Amino acid sequence: QVQLVESGGGLAQAGGSLRLSCAASGRTFSTYDMGWFRQAPGKERQFVAVIRRGGSTNYADAVKDRFTISRDNAKNMVFLQMNSLKPEDTAIYYCAAAYSALYYYRVGNYDYWGQGTQVTVSS
Repeated sequence: QVQLVESGGGLAQAGGSLRLSCAASGRTFSTYDMGWFRQAPGKERQFVAVIRRGGSTNYADAVKDRFTISRDNAKNMVFLQMNSLKPEDTAIYYCAAAYSALYYYRVGNYDYWGQGTQVTVSS
């Protein structure tokens, strides 16, 4: 069982930056693949980024070269550094854990979810 708590959301101007954090409970954090998803009003939850237990990463095309996912296994933390923010990045951002993110872009691939943190980017 893993419990995930996101933080770091808020209001930013276009072109600005925010850093999201996800704190995970449990002693087996390092064995999970960790992902970030987002959901805008009226839209489906979408993949943003994943970092596997071995450290490899993948990003959605919409955030590639602007967002960076990282993890600190010693602190049971996952981070999403978001730069060059755009109004279309506005959404609730969710942290998720998977035993194996083979299909890392699929919501159904993840076993545990946080409650989400709101990110709003103004133009």
